Amino acid sequence: MTEITFHLNANNKMDYCCRLLRKAYNSQAKIVVKGSAEVLQQLDQALWSISTTDFIPHCNSDAEPELLSASPIVLTSNIDSFDLLPHHQVLLNMDEDTASGFEKFERVIEVVGNEHDDKSKARDRWRHYSQRGYPISTHEIK
Repeated sequence: MTEITFHLNANNKMDYCCRLLRKAYNSQAKIVVKGSAEVLQQLDQALWSISTTDFIPHCNSDAEPELLSASPIVLTSNIDSFDLLPHHQVLLNMDEDTASGFEKFERVIEVVGNEHDDKSKARDRWRHYSQRGYPISTHEIK
């Protein structure tokens, strides 16, 4: 069963997600990031500029098959074509809603910011997972 982890109280969600992806890449994890086209464009830019010495390889899900299979981090606005995604280990959901098809991943990470609206939408996602019996854990960001 898919494990769900909520990372709570991110001061800056984009920065936190970049650091999380850098840590995941350094530990050789494979991650699919789900978000809107706008959020993914911001994330793409942020990953290129996170540090002058770090390179975090990533690509969009519509990249050439060779690049897609070689990239440890895949950015997508649609996980409905699950079989076309090269990784099924971890899903980082940067959407406001629960990602349809999340249950096909081993693990889902939800990052929650400090804003009231973000917390409210995270509660809805929590409720969605909880009502379906998925194990949920939390990680308090300090």
